[in-house]
Amino acid sequence: MTLPVLDYFGVDSRIDDESRDLRDAVRAFVDRRVRPHVAGWYEQGRLPVRDLARELGELGVLGMHLQGYGCAGTSALAYGLACFELEAGDSGLRSLVSVQGSLAMYAIHRYGSESQRQRWLPALAGGEAIGCFGLTEPDFGSDPSGMRTRARRDGTDWVLDGTKMWITNGSVADVAVVWARTDEGIRGFLVPAGTPGFTAPEITRKLSLRASVTAELVLNGVRLPADAMLPSAAGLSAPLSCLNEARFGIVFGALGAAHDCLSTAVEYARSREIYARPLAAYQATQLKLADMTLELGKGFLLALQLAELKDAGTLDHRQISLGKLNSTREAIAIARECRTILGAAGITLDYPVLRHAANLESVLTYEGTSEVHQLIIGQTVTGHAAFR
Repeated sequence: MTLPVLDYFGVDSRIDDESRDLRDAVRAFVDRRVRPHVAGWYEQGRLPVRDLARELGELGVLGMHLQGYGCAGTSALAYGLACFELEAGDSGLRSLVSVQGSLAMYAIHRYGSESQRQRWLPALAGGEAIGCFGLTEPDFGSDPSGMRTRARRDGTDWVLDGTKMWITNGSVADVAVVWARTDEGIRGFLVPAGTPGFTAPEITRKLSLRASVTAELVLNGVRLPADAMLPSAAGLSAPLSCLNEARFGIVFGALGAAHDCLSTAVEYARSREIYARPLAAYQATQLKLADMTLELGKGFLLALQLAELKDAGTLDHRQISLGKLNSTREAIAIARECRTILGAAGITLDYPVLRHAANLESVLTYEGTSEVHQLIIGQTVTGHAAFR
């Protein structure tokens, strides 16, 4: 008897019925709506964001971990499992959901005024509107404190100038959460699409996250009313708290990509014959599969632990760094190793493995590079900051 790779660890015993049902619903959605098309989307470098957003809104996964305003109010565990299943389809799909819910919606939910919440959150939760999150700049990724985008007062208005880079959903978004430096420190602003001076050219020629919309945000004298500012967001801690929400989803999501790779490799090895025996019957293959199964299971158990801490309200951002570092690092190693089992077939879009591996190159980097998370952990262990 053979077991699916995660069943070997008995993880379902730690998942409540509600979370399991939601996970299964997301898995069914991915199987029906994404898997038949994602290789073509990836090859063409596109994603039908608006169509998918409306369907994901109906499914209840956009901002699902937030309370009220049309959001489902699920547990952190349910959100993590949804991210796992979404990224098993493609990292671009999980990025769409993460940016919408954990970055744009979370920023408005936590730091916005009641009128801002009422205006945007129900539409974003239903997928009728798309949001993006503008923090990263061309020269300031790992060090967002150096941002050059500025907002200055002009009477009762704000005027924004600057550029943001690598913004998921940027060119299709109805509203951008943009972070800018002011005389009062870093503040967040809601910039609706179509505001004069605001453009979002799409970034093309990508070799990773091709089934995802990525853009540059250009703000040239963008004039906003006073009530466009997020009133409760002051300082860099606000956007960083949003990043922690997104990083938590990545802890589970990256493992979903790894699980899809490993499941594909196991199935391929069982059916592929070489020298009149299944590839799976050879020691070299089994050694690879055993090591990958172990690392995937260990990563998933860590993710479950972090979800339990988050649901208990005791999760520390440094613990999220443990999960993000481990999941992305192990996931990309698993994807690469699985490609060797598939041989030449592994480089084609007939199988998802190299697509996942290429996507994970981005996931390894965004929401904090592996080196940044290593240094966060290193500072926690030693008591010394070594970022500079």
